[in-house]
Amino acid sequence: MDENNSPRLIVPPNPLKTKVGVGGPGAVTPEALERAEAVITDLADDYLKWVEEDLAKLQTVLSNLKAAKGDNSGEVEAIFEIAHDVKGQGGSFGYQLMTEIGGHLCRFLESMGSANPAEIGVIEVHIDALRLVIANKMKGDGGKAGDSLYKGLEMVVAKVSG
Repeated sequence: MDENNSPRLIVPPNPLKTKVGVGGPGAVTPEALERAEAVITDLADDYLKWVEEDLAKLQTVLSNLKAAKGDNSGEVEAIFEIAHDVKGQGGSFGYQLMTEIGGHLCRFLESMGSANPAEIGVIEVHIDALRLVIANKMKGDGGKAGDSLYKGLEMVVAKVSG
C-alpha cells in the first residue's frame, strides 16, 4: 500500500525471459515438433510390446506373491515398481486408463509392507484390469467401460481398506 492506502502493483523481474529467446538457434520450430510427434507415434506400436512384457512380469510376480509364505514385501515392492512404470508410460502413448489404473495400484501399494490374502486379491484385480485394457485396446480413458472399470477398482479398494 502506498501513502494513500491504495494498493500498489509490484511486478517482479522475469529473468527467465532474458535467458530464453524466441526464435534463433535452438528454438523449437513447428517442423521439430512434427518430427517429435512422429517419433512418439512410431513408439506407440512398441508401447504395446513393452506393456505386454510388463504385464507378463506382473503376472509372474503375482504368482510368486500368492505362493510366498510369511514376509512377501519383496514381491509387493516388485509389483509397485512395475505398476509405476506402467503408470508412467500409458498416457504418453494414448492409454490414459493404463496410467490411471497403474497409479491407483501404486497408491494402494505405497504404504504396504506384506500383503494379506484380501490385499493380494485387490492386486490381482488391478493386474486383470490392466490386461483387459490392453487386450481390448481401450485407448484414452476407455469411455464408459473405462469409467466403470475404474470405479469398480475404487470400490474393491474401499471394501478391503475399510
